[in-house]
Amino acid sequence: MLLEPLDLAVFIGYCLLIVGMGIFVSREKKGHVKNSSDYFLASKALPWWAVGASLIASNISAEQFIGMSGSGFALGLAISTYEWMAAVTLLVVAIFFLPVYIKKGIYTMPGFLLDRYDTRVRTTMAIFWLLLYVFVNLTSVLYLGALSLNTILNVPMGYGIAGLALFAMIYSIYGGLKAVAWTDVIQVVFLIAGGLATTYIALQMVGSGDAWDGLSLLREEVPGHFSMILSRGEMMIPDGAGGIRDAYLDLPGISVLVGGMWITNLSYWGFNQYITQRALAAKNLDEAQKGMIFAGFLKLLMPLIVVIPGIAAYIIVNNGIDVGFIESMKDPVTGLVKSDRAYPTLLQLLPVGLKGLAFAALTAAIVSSLASMANSTSTIFTMDIFNKYIDQNASQSKQVKVGRITALVAFGVASLVAPALGALDQAFQFIQEYTGFISPGVFAIFFFGVFWKKTTSNAALTGAALSIPLSVVLKVVFPALPFIDRMGIVFLVLAALMIVISLIEGKGKDHPNSIEINKELFSTSTTFKIGAILIAGITAALYITFW
Repeated sequence: MLLEPLDLAVFIGYCLLIVGMGIFVSREKKGHVKNSSDYFLASKALPWWAVGASLIASNISAEQFIGMSGSGFALGLAISTYEWMAAVTLLVVAIFFLPVYIKKGIYTMPGFLLDRYDTRVRTTMAIFWLLLYVFVNLTSVLYLGALSLNTILNVPMGYGIAGLALFAMIYSIYGGLKAVAWTDVIQVVFLIAGGLATTYIALQMVGSGDAWDGLSLLREEVPGHFSMILSRGEMMIPDGAGGIRDAYLDLPGISVLVGGMWITNLSYWGFNQYITQRALAAKNLDEAQKGMIFAGFLKLLMPLIVVIPGIAAYIIVNNGIDVGFIESMKDPVTGLVKSDRAYPTLLQLLPVGLKGLAFAALTAAIVSSLASMANSTSTIFTMDIFNKYIDQNASQSKQVKVGRITALVAFGVASLVAPALGALDQAFQFIQEYTGFISPGVFAIFFFGVFWKKTTSNAALTGAALSIPLSVVLKVVFPALPFIDRMGIVFLVLAALMIVISLIEGKGKDHPNSIEINKELFSTSTTFKIGAILIAGITAALYITFW
């Protein structure tokens, strides 16, 4: 499939707008040399709406558009729990963790660990995060983005990976977080507009020309796809190899509300560099918290954009509505219907003009996330590895240069590794599971570091060191244990070990680097409180409706 001239014009216009915007905001006043605060924290000048938009743009990527639509195709609305629970998680982070981070004036999450614990904990987690960002996050987004280009435009996977990496590098490496954050504002507009257009057309196809009828038909045709809390054996989904497996392994019932899902969500939204970096770049705490509220409302909207199209694609395939659509859903090598091909295939159905907009939206989601991940990788390496072990007296300009080189290397490595993900059926679930190897340790270290003054550095180091080994052991010994439940068990084991070690080592005394917290530290504005109540109420209503 080739884009029509109008579609191509829309897409090229989008590309020029993003690159131009990135270069424009990256300019410095005459005589001012870009320093580390400018490059890594956007001069700490972002307003709330830019913070919120950048949070969503850096979060929503091919993982959601391609991966979550694929999971929507396979197991339905239940995958939306990642989005709706995230909205509530943002409130928790904004109230209980952001005030601590901003009070400390940190640049990076490892920097916080240095302030609270010691150099060993900081360096261990810095290395973990660098490996995760490069080999899981950047790699998966590049692969899924290239998959969409391959499905839509028949672009070879290698060229697609290289092209996306190059596009993201053009503006992000030069301008740093300022370029990334301000272009994210534009990216979110394209992302939402193009995403809604795709949803509308998919529903029209299901509803024989009427989108509202299509929306009603979804629940009538596949009621099982609208169950938010899955029971064991309730839904069997493709395993990517021609067989089936229990969807409960991905979303284990009530655990998504009160179990391990909180660990993965808090680890991602509260202790994740490329997420928290946006809030740290806000003008002040109030602006950062308002940005979190804005992002929370957008997260409630996301399933309509990324999950509903996947369910619509399932009905199209299951009911045999369109033979060409079904053929496009099949893997060219195995001939099997592949869940992650749902969204790219839907894009082919869009009319001229909208197709270009939707393609721009997908590209916006991909390149914004790539830019964010690369920028955070460069921030952690520069601040927590280079400045500590290589050149402790590096000038501001040298730090910026090192940051740019690091981002370039990260893109290069991820581009080489990305093709290896081709064997996956649901890349979104792969990302969640392997991120979950480190999440229990991250959550334990930060949670006890903030809220328990007796937590020692050796206890934190134990949590960091054992998170991956314990996760691997449980995966091997209990392969039928859902990975979300596995995260919960690993966290409980790590928490118990950290408590015992801290009490023995510290002999009941507070750690010298413990954090002083009080009621005033967690106070919020009236605007924030109103927004928080609305988000909590809407989330509760959604779960009650689709239980």
